[in-house]
Amino acid sequence: MKAMILAAGKGTRVRPLTYDVPKPMIPLLGKPVMAYLVEHLAKHGVEQIMVNVSYLHEKIEEFFGEGHQFGVQIGYSFEGYTKDDGEVVPEPIGSAGGMKKIQEFGGFFDETTIVLCGDALIDLDLGAALAEHKAKGAIASVITREVPWDKVSSYGVVVTDADGRITQFQEKPSQEEAKSNFISTGIYIFEPEAIDLIPAGVTFDIGADLFPLLAERGLPFYAQSRPFNWLDIGTMSDYWEVLQSVLTGEVQHMHVPGTQVRPGVWTGLNTSIDWDGTTIEGPVYIGSGVRIEAGVTITGPCWIGHGSHICEGAEIVRSVLFEYTRVLHDVTLQEMIVFKEYSVDRAGEMKHASEYSTGEWLNARDRRRSRRAEATEPQP
Repeated sequence: MKAMILAAGKGTRVRPLTYDVPKPMIPLLGKPVMAYLVEHLAKHGVEQIMVNVSYLHEKIEEFFGEGHQFGVQIGYSFEGYTKDDGEVVPEPIGSAGGMKKIQEFGGFFDETTIVLCGDALIDLDLGAALAEHKAKGAIASVITREVPWDKVSSYGVVVTDADGRITQFQEKPSQEEAKSNFISTGIYIFEPEAIDLIPAGVTFDIGADLFPLLAERGLPFYAQSRPFNWLDIGTMSDYWEVLQSVLTGEVQHMHVPGTQVRPGVWTGLNTSIDWDGTTIEGPVYIGSGVRIEAGVTITGPCWIGHGSHICEGAEIVRSVLFEYTRVLHDVTLQEMIVFKEYSVDRAGEMKHASEYSTGEWLNARDRRRSRRAEATEPQP
């Protein structure tokens, strides 16, 4: 069985994380989200996976290589060009355009193929989805999910008849224009005939271009609605919520790494925790090489990345600290994501270190205050 993972986008809605890594490489429990997808595909018998890459492509290629560690073969299709001086320039050509390029180059899509967006966690029964696709004689199938009406503008909206045949596909309509609240989850099944309909040499998107074309032509294009976990990392607030769900054990196939040293508290190797006056209420993961001084309060769900340093009297509440973050004395971080020179609150508001007044951060990874503390006078 074959699959493709869509991984060429810039992931602008999850900045600042994607300043340094492509969206499929965003970590969950210390592992890139795309690694979970590759493992899931392998579990369901997929042996060959193509990945279209562009922005920061080398980060994906270096981590996954040719896929041997996952028991699969992985190939890459770079979208972009090389200048005369050797500079490699990313230039995505749309999700469907990327598939067409792969097909024209080597004919990879010569059988039924599962296509996944590289930025969501899933536990879908792929075998059952494939069986339904075949039973209906579909040229293409979309796995759908019902969402609240106020969320439809973030997704491709699917309109079907009584048999599940898609009659219309709306790419990110406004709530007023949306004709359904069933949306595409970015999980597709394609027959080679669907790839044949994609024009060559142009930018072409699956949701904006290919799916409306299939619906307009009245081709056997079907939606599937089936129960499964789907955790989409579309925005920074989504990422915060997904991590909260994972740490609280709501996602059955994902488990907190490390060693459980106290109820709800997991640690990596060689951590140093001074328990004098320190309170840690799980679930909390404390990465390897983390130093936690006396008098610290940590209220989970929290993830503290390796090499971090939490100084005396600091309080961390339902937050995610990436590696090598140093939280100074008596500072409170509440429902924050801290990533290098940036902090992002639960609502997705991002701030750079330069936006704080002088002395707020001593270096790029020192956090002097949280959103809660911004209403108070700056610390001396």
